[in-house]
Amino acid sequence: MHEPNSTAKIEELARRLLARREHSSLELMRKLRQRGHDASAIAGVLDRLVSEGALDEVRMVEQYVGERAAKGFGPLRIRADLLEKGVSETLIDPQLEAVRNDWDAYLAEICDRRFGPEPPENLDEYARRGRFLEQRGFPVEMIRRFLRWPD
Repeated sequence: MHEPNSTAKIEELARRLLARREHSSLELMRKLRQRGHDASAIAGVLDRLVSEGALDEVRMVEQYVGERAAKGFGPLRIRADLLEKGVSETLIDPQLEAVRNDWDAYLAEICDRRFGPEPPENLDEYARRGRFLEQRGFPVEMIRRFLRWPD
């Protein structure tokens, strides 16, 4: 266990974590609590980091959405991941909306990387691709529109 929750030590650790990547307040709280620090001492440090701009959830969400979308994850998966990190939907929605016009391109890119440029040859392949894209977090209607199974 740590010595009586030195706020300087908590702040130093929080800054080191933030230097590696952006975090949500809840993520940072969890990591600091796992290291044995007191929740009330952590809350004070987090408030100070927010007020000086070192901890910025809007910036974190913007960066996270961009990185995950570029890695081939869809809006449903990204939303779920951010909600799990304790981010408010009011912060998530504008960032997902900002890349709304790019989702089809991300979907096509991940599908081409995984399956190549050829369309599905049969219903089984169509279903396999659909399941993969759904697991990546793309909405079913977007997947159907992209795969366009001939009638």
